[in-house]
Parts: sequence; C-alpha cells; structure tokens
Amino acid sequence: MKKKTTVLATEEDLLVDLTFHNVSASLIREFAQKIVIPYYHGNLNAAIQDLMGKTVSEQDFILSHITHVRNSKKA
Repeated sequence: MKKKTTVLATEEDLLVDLTFHNVSASLIREFAQKIVIPYYHGNLNAAIQDLMGKTVSEQDFILSHITHVRNSKKA
C-alpha cells in the first residue's frame, strides 16, 4: 500500500487555539495592566505571541552560546 504524503501549510499559516490552566486571575490582570494595555493597545493575543517568540529567540541564543563555549573548551 502506498503512503500518502500530505503537504502542510507553512508554520505562519497554522493557527492553534491555546488554553491556559491554573493561572491566577491576578497574574493575568497584572500582565494586562503592565504589558498588554500600554504596549499592545490591549491586544492580549499579540502580547502572548510576541512573548513566546522572544522567549524562543532568547533560548536559541543561549543554546548557541553554550555550544560555542563548550566547543571552545574542547579546542
């Protein structure tokens, strides 16, 4: 039997519904007051997307730095 190959849309085209559990209302309220309202004009969706994107970029930077340091020590 032949396998069917499915072509997925690019990552930017995929939308995922996200649900948070056990997050306190006071934390969400504080995040909205200090971050979402002043910097994202109340757009919570944009604020969370930006936060997640920056976190992934920072993690990539940290991992590349750790790899660089480890490789430097081996030489």
